Amino acid sequence: MEFREELTPKQIVEELNKYIVGQYEAKKAVAIALRNRWRRQKLPEDLRDEVIPKNILMIGPTGVGKTEIARRLASLVKAPFIKVEATKFTEVGYVGRDVESIIRELTDVAFKMVKAEKMEEVREKARSIAEEKILDYLVPKKPRRYGSLMEEEEESPAREKFRQMLKQGLLDDKIVEIDVAEKSPAVIGGVVVPGLEDIENQLKEIFSSMGPTRTKKRRLTVKEALKIIENEEAEKLIDMDEVQSLAVKRAENFGIVFIDEIDKVASRSSNKSGPDVSREGVQRDLLPIVEGTVVSTKYGPVKTDHILFIAAGAFHLSKPSDLIPELQGRFPIRVELKPLTKEDFVKILTEPKNALIKQYKALMATEGVELEFTEDAIEEIAKIAEEVNEKTENIGARRLHTILEKIMEDYSFNAPDLKGQKVVIDAKTVREKLGDIVSSEDLSRYIL
Repeated sequence: MEFREELTPKQIVEELNKYIVGQYEAKKAVAIALRNRWRRQKLPEDLRDEVIPKNILMIGPTGVGKTEIARRLASLVKAPFIKVEATKFTEVGYVGRDVESIIRELTDVAFKMVKAEKMEEVREKARSIAEEKILDYLVPKKPRRYGSLMEEEEESPAREKFRQMLKQGLLDDKIVEIDVAEKSPAVIGGVVVPGLEDIENQLKEIFSSMGPTRTKKRRLTVKEALKIIENEEAEKLIDMDEVQSLAVKRAENFGIVFIDEIDKVASRSSNKSGPDVSREGVQRDLLPIVEGTVVSTKYGPVKTDHILFIAAGAFHLSKPSDLIPELQGRFPIRVELKPLTKEDFVKILTEPKNALIKQYKALMATEGVELEFTEDAIEEIAKIAEEVNEKTENIGARRLHTILEKIMEDYSFNAPDLKGQKVVIDAKTVREKLGDIVSSEDLSRYIL
């Protein structure tokens, strides 16, 4: 996989700006980290192995764009990406998921990506094979007998006519009965031991591959049947061993792991009693993976030396210095994300490609209702969001979802009856819908 050379750090930030408001420092840090991966690929091989990624620690309250930055970054370069919560893991040897499953999941993502790309490459060839198979169901070839010898008859004119109709989509709705490969389900045990899901999945795969491939007859439209046969043929045309080895390489060199809630595994108390299996234990287990180790996966061993780790946490009750020193040293780039202001909320509501106002307009348009938010309404919503975030818990941009849903509740409910009408939401409407709730701190705690 080649990195797109034209993606300079400035262009990466510009792309991120389309979806995320503000947070320039964080965007700049991830853009540099991404460009460094491309630079590393250009180095001589002996030096390339020495250059390790500079992992990033994002510090900031919830709802300010930490996860979104990492997710958009991965989709920009089509890199394998996985988001995990640090709180889901426990130390090896205890009940719960162990941190090595992060790398297994990342390799799974890489495998699916490579497989999809390879299948796309053979899509045309698979399509033509699928078309011939469908024609065999629609216009079977008749065998011609020469004494004891059997020879297939040459194609009839009817078959050629059907081929043309098939290509033009004229047979899409015709029902056809086809044989579909059915993997025999392998049932192993009744209880799944937490942390051993990977082993169970691998055993299922082994047993299902050992059994004969069974087929079952299904009645489908020609369009559906074509799709199923095309996918089956595409899978036969690609080399799975090559897909596996490419998936491992892609996970090793381009994988991005986003570890959220890292602050929740930081120990806050010095006088601990008993084993700290879900805090310090998890940090100790994370350490070798972030430092660089080899993890066994069903696709082969995966080296984690060059995977980019981005950790994030609010650090309300703990500080980055509460993490174990070795782990702190593995996240050399620290960026603090700023809490969102009223001006930020106005931008979030209107500017990004997936802005909330645009989403609501599109949703109401499906019912034939034209929705319009006036400028003063947007200002009022932003002001209320900032106010409620200050008074209660600061949940960042997620507060806008709650507020907008409360404003839109009645309109969404009555939308089918408003077909052909225009709904204008102004500041007065916003105050009417939310005034009582905002003025009562107890109510806003529970409703907004």
